[in-house]
Amino acid sequence: MAASAGNHALALAFHGRDLGIPVTVVMPRFAPLVKQARCRAFGATVELFGDDIGEAKELADRFVTEHGMIYVHGFDGRDVMAGQGTVGLEILEQVPDAEAVIVPIGGAGLIAGIGQAIKTLRPEVEIIGVEPENCATFSAALDKGEPVLCPIVPSLADGLSVPRVGPNAFALAQTVVDRTIQVSEKHIALAILRLLELEKGVVEGGGASALAALLSGRLPHLLGKKVVLVLCGGNIDPAVLGRVIEHGLVADGRLARFRCVISDRPGGLAVFADLLARVGASVKQIVHERAFASPDVSKVEVDCIIETRDHDHIADVRRALVEADFEIR
Repeated sequence: MAASAGNHALALAFHGRDLGIPVTVVMPRFAPLVKQARCRAFGATVELFGDDIGEAKELADRFVTEHGMIYVHGFDGRDVMAGQGTVGLEILEQVPDAEAVIVPIGGAGLIAGIGQAIKTLRPEVEIIGVEPENCATFSAALDKGEPVLCPIVPSLADGLSVPRVGPNAFALAQTVVDRTIQVSEKHIALAILRLLELEKGVVEGGGASALAALLSGRLPHLLGKKVVLVLCGGNIDPAVLGRVIEHGLVADGRLARFRCVISDRPGGLAVFADLLARVGASVKQIVHERAFASPDVSKVEVDCIIETRDHDHIADVRRALVEADFEIR
């Protein structure tokens, strides 16, 4: 039995199938569909309950009590944390001269295990934890000195969205984590996009949070150092991935949206489109608004989405429109 947003459920279902052990997992109602489907494909019984992992665990606990099942905790079980610690051993085997390791934090079990393994062998390696701003439960625990219940706000890093860190995980993690930062949804989306484009890897929001920490610019002391990023999860819903890519393009200054007043006379749109072409912007979408636009029937408002190179290019486009006497709203 387990309660999980998806990844731990997948692991348990996979091994349960191979060992011939029946597995039941409770997932939040809004868990990614791809994770639900894969758990079922591995033969697990999937129950959907609650809006977050904390509420899902309430049902899982009832199942354990009523049916005598064994609960396997995804981030607070000591055996699970020990297993996660082997990731730290692999990091030091593959990158023996690593100077810092950035690990996403949800329930804190992963960073507790990795941090313990690395600090035992290489205490000088900096262990940096990263949380989504929408669910910074580890930081809240550090402030209070113990795990505390926190409100859950939807995040791209759904695998990290737990209402409270595990008490065992927190007790260990606070002794091995050197620094903790929080990242925005914008930087998580941008990190997913960067990994897709540059590394040809599909990484879910929780896993991409490690790169988001670097993209946020809040770790300047790592410049020039050998840094390891733990990309812990690739189970992103394909339907969500498309939307995340678009959010990443916006954050990167490669998609821009604006409203502009243009002439509604013949050739007016052509003049507008020609100017955008001359400044190197590619028009993705134009929608005319006449009914709620200016009372001047010779003019029309257009909502325009364009593809650009970066934020500086967007500024160039706006400057060109203003110089050509287009009204931007």
